[in-house]
Amino acid sequence: MSARPAALPVWGATLAAAAGGLILTLAFPATAWWPAVFVAVPLALVSLIGRRVWGAVLVGFVFGAALFFVNLWFTARYLGPVPWIALSVLESLLTAVMAVPIALAYRWMPRLSPRRWVRLVALPALVAGLWVSREELLGTFPYGGFPWARVAVTQANSPLAEVASWTGMSGLSFLIVFACAAAIEAVRERRLADLRTLLPAVLTVVVMVVLPQFPTADDGTIRVGAVQGNGPAGYFDTRGPLDVFRAQLAATAPIEGDDLDVVLWPEGGVDADPTQNASVAKALDALSERTGAPLLVSAATQRGDRYFNSSLLWQAGADNPVATYDKRHPVPFGEYVPDRAFWRQFAPDLIDLIGREYTPGTAVPFVDINGVGVGLAICFDVIYDDVIRDGAAAGAEVFMFQTNNADFRGTDENLQQLAFARMRAIESGRAVVNLSTVGTSQVIAPDGQTIDALPADEPGAMVTDVPLRTGLTPAMIIGQWLQAVLGWGSVLVLIGVGIAARRGRERTAGTTKTSVPDQDQEPTSGGSSTR
Repeated sequence: MSARPAALPVWGATLAAAAGGLILTLAFPATAWWPAVFVAVPLALVSLIGRRVWGAVLVGFVFGAALFFVNLWFTARYLGPVPWIALSVLESLLTAVMAVPIALAYRWMPRLSPRRWVRLVALPALVAGLWVSREELLGTFPYGGFPWARVAVTQANSPLAEVASWTGMSGLSFLIVFACAAAIEAVRERRLADLRTLLPAVLTVVVMVVLPQFPTADDGTIRVGAVQGNGPAGYFDTRGPLDVFRAQLAATAPIEGDDLDVVLWPEGGVDADPTQNASVAKALDALSERTGAPLLVSAATQRGDRYFNSSLLWQAGADNPVATYDKRHPVPFGEYVPDRAFWRQFAPDLIDLIGREYTPGTAVPFVDINGVGVGLAICFDVIYDDVIRDGAAAGAEVFMFQTNNADFRGTDENLQQLAFARMRAIESGRAVVNLSTVGTSQVIAPDGQTIDALPADEPGAMVTDVPLRTGLTPAMIIGQWLQAVLGWGSVLVLIGVGIAARRGRERTAGTTKTSVPDQDQEPTSGGSSTR
């Protein structure tokens, strides 16, 4: 069975890929038109049908560039175009590389078997798995990766989000792409009057819509005072020593008389190291005593010659900090510079701005606050699955995310990060307190709904009874393994399909006396060439 013809000529595929990338950006906040994925993903896939390796690289890069140059424009907010261009090009190149396996799946699977179920089910499943493998590559490479523009995150406000509690975000991405790929194959069958061709796509969408969120058990509440100081916390904000700390103290003062179980401050809310600065430590002791509650604060800390972006549990009268969690995933070229000597040659002024090198933490992202398990994530930690899973496995009944969005004021970055926080609430079945120095700060219920919020770019504090939950969702238990099977398992399946298809062609060539066509001009059932 030879490969089927290309769905589009190269020029048409390039336009479709560009349109797909641009439309996909509309599914992310602030626009958040989540149905746009069901237009964007088919355009991206159709552009790859029938493509050879370099054709796939071309349209894959165009799709990636259209997506990332728009989606990541916030990185140019303060540092100019160089980081934005560099990150967008890198993500586009990786997208281009991983477009090749998807194109190969479209070429090899029809050669392996002409059966309809292969085209309508097996091929879409393989394509969807390879899409997940692309998300995995972008989320792990290089320097720990940047898993930002995952398809699942676009569904934070959609009725499909609850599926993530069963499958994790990678599983939700898989199901969305499978539905799109199955719909494409139904159209390519040209038998739409036979409703059976639409069953794989339709049933997948129906399952995603009707599947309820996996239930977790109610375990009371914790009263959280979350404080957004709106201090000068950005790289280029004009500030003096401890200005951010003073802003946090001032914004906390109105709630000092409330009955609180914990006071939460955002990432970098203490702009000095309280483990080294006695006066700051004394001020935190006094604040904890006035509020009658432990503090969960954040600061850059130093141990020996190493620096950490740390979350600190602080309590009056205790040997402080009571507990420490260090950010697991410091941002490359933001919080440290990998291979500094090499990269400095290209942008010395920008590289030299990053004078402090943060060390990745190794602790479990979890603290116990008077018997309540709290899962932690610091800023972009929230986009990494391992941080959330480890916190839940350790016994977290609620998540508290500390972040500093001051460098991205006036952009969509804070809303896109908030979408991750909302998906983490649904995925884990736990409430999330997402607190920023400047906003957007919200308390999110286990079902993803907003319980409480603070206006952006204003100082303020919210006192909220945050629900606690126990019990692990399937996403927290099997998500890591499902992710590996869908992503990297699909690569192994593709290799197997390629080997089997090649052997089948060799057997066919050995038993026929007809002439063999040139390898660059494979025959198709309609007599057209595949390019």
